[in-house]
Amino acid sequence: MIDADGKQLGVFITTKAIELAENQGLDLVEISPSAVPPVCKIMDYGKYKYELTKKQKESRKHQVVVLVKEVKFRPVTEDHDLNFNVKNIDRFIDEGHKVKATVVFRGREMSYREGGHKVMKTILEMLKDKVIVEVPPKMEGRQMAMILMAAKAAPKKAEASKPKSAPKEPKEPKEPSKELPKEPAKAPTE
Repeated sequence: MIDADGKQLGVFITTKAIELAENQGLDLVEISPSAVPPVCKIMDYGKYKYELTKKQKESRKHQVVVLVKEVKFRPVTEDHDLNFNVKNIDRFIDEGHKVKATVVFRGREMSYREGGHKVMKTILEMLKDKVIVEVPPKMEGRQMAMILMAAKAAPKKAEASKPKSAPKEPKEPKEPSKELPKEPAKAPTE
């Protein structure tokens, strides 16, 4: 049995241990039931549960939630609309979100997919220093989509608080490609 202060009191009979805990106005909590003899601790169980929930809430506060925002385009999107949506992508990236850029094809536009590739290349050229392609453009039914993320991720607080030790050999990070895959070969038209 362990005291409220963390001192080991030794082995007690269950009734004697409960009586000891009640005399101190605390609870007897079984910590390790599988041990022989089982390990119990005298503590205020309500306070213990309260502190646990406070720690869980605190850890949830410090979690970073990364959302994936979607911005839709068409293969025939005009320059002004394209610039406007690229500004939105830039804002989402600055806020720390990932962005799914989607080109939606309708009707006969499906046979002219190079228009979608052109839009994707234009987006990447406008944001070349700020983003990297996490998922390269690919067709998903009638949509061509790629996922963009910030080129330079902000340093995490946990890493910043660690004391600096001896410098380690730098590892070469595997970054997703900034370039689009080559366009599909066109059939010769006569």
